[in-house]
Amino acid sequence: MKRFKTIAELDQAEGFHPPEHPLISLNLLTRVSTLEKNMEFTCDFYIICFKKVKSGELWYGKTKYDHNTGLMFFTRPNQLLTARGLQLAEKGFAIHLHEDFLMGHPLFGEIRKYAFFDYENHEALHLLPREKEIMWSLYHKMDTEYRNNPDEFSKSIILSHLDSILKYAQRFYKRQFIDRKQLSGITVTKFNECMDAYFEKGGAGEKGLPTVNHMAPQLHLSPKYLSDLLRQETGKTALELIHLYVMSEAKNLLIAGDRSISEIAYQLGFGNPPYFSRLFKKEVGVSPKEYKSQLLN
Repeated sequence: MKRFKTIAELDQAEGFHPPEHPLISLNLLTRVSTLEKNMEFTCDFYIICFKKVKSGELWYGKTKYDHNTGLMFFTRPNQLLTARGLQLAEKGFAIHLHEDFLMGHPLFGEIRKYAFFDYENHEALHLLPREKEIMWSLYHKMDTEYRNNPDEFSKSIILSHLDSILKYAQRFYKRQFIDRKQLSGITVTKFNECMDAYFEKGGAGEKGLPTVNHMAPQLHLSPKYLSDLLRQETGKTALELIHLYVMSEAKNLLIAGDRSISEIAYQLGFGNPPYFSRLFKKEVGVSPKEYKSQLLN
């Protein structure tokens, strides 16, 4: 596996001219990529890419990029990418950005809050025609400033356009969730089915509480995308839904009345009964002991 420590190294591998700045590069992508046909690599910087793949494969971790629909994807530093004989269906663009370029700017902290940098590539952003125009317009504005003679305003202007690209991406992802409301409804149903299966098979007692990282692969989604999809549909994240499900199971076991609170905690996957009691009180409003007492009375 190759690791690109600098933007210049990746740009050279892709056949681009050396970057105008060591910490950021903007490049137009032609229909034929010059990236090595088979390359597995990571980068020490962010990648924001607009591309529609005609042939070849692009893998993000262990997930194959859905080039039939996805147009735009975002990766954080140190994420695994694999390219195999890529050819593009139309021109695109790539922005390579080192975190150090953001120092002293609000984006240094804000960029880490954008969950779509953690989405798998098959969850790439699908852009409508008008949305594509907006992204291209912002890219061209960035590029114009990037290639002009730099002055004390250049960095701020470039980052203002980048900030707009990220904010529009967040808006368009939200639209994508809404457009896929039927899909998200199916996802919620499958999520609950996976939870049912986990507890019915005794997974909680053996492996502990179910986690978002455990549930997401079963739905062929990344943890961040699953949480965002469920939040759009239900108003709650995947972790919140897991807690609600577990508390519902806990109530049912408390009603049965033949197990101690510690036994119930261990059966549900809590290695620490006091933590179970704290979470129960947080979600239900009373402690397990108080809840059981109310039922008996």
